[in-house]
Amino acid sequence: MRILWTLAKVIVGLAIAIPLGLIALGILGSLFGIAVFALRLALFGFLGYGAFMLVRRLFWPAPKPAHQPIRELPAPDPYYEAAMRELDAEMRR
Repeated sequence: MRILWTLAKVIVGLAIAIPLGLIALGILGSLFGIAVFALRLALFGFLGYGAFMLVRRLFWPAPKPAHQPIRELPAPDPYYEAAMRELDAEMRR
């Protein structure tokens, strides 16, 4: 009787564990599939971008750099210069 009771517990345990294991494997399998799909999509994207850059470099001329005019420096502030001279004079004392 003890053997039958142990066998019944094992059967019930397996009846619960096997479907849960299959569900867990299904979830993990689908996540793995999504990860592989994302990796493949990223690889095709990088290859497409590289092909586009190669075609662009071969057939379109390089854009000319826009020259910005050189600005002149603003005139120094006379009040600031006077304050610095006064500060220097006081620091030397």
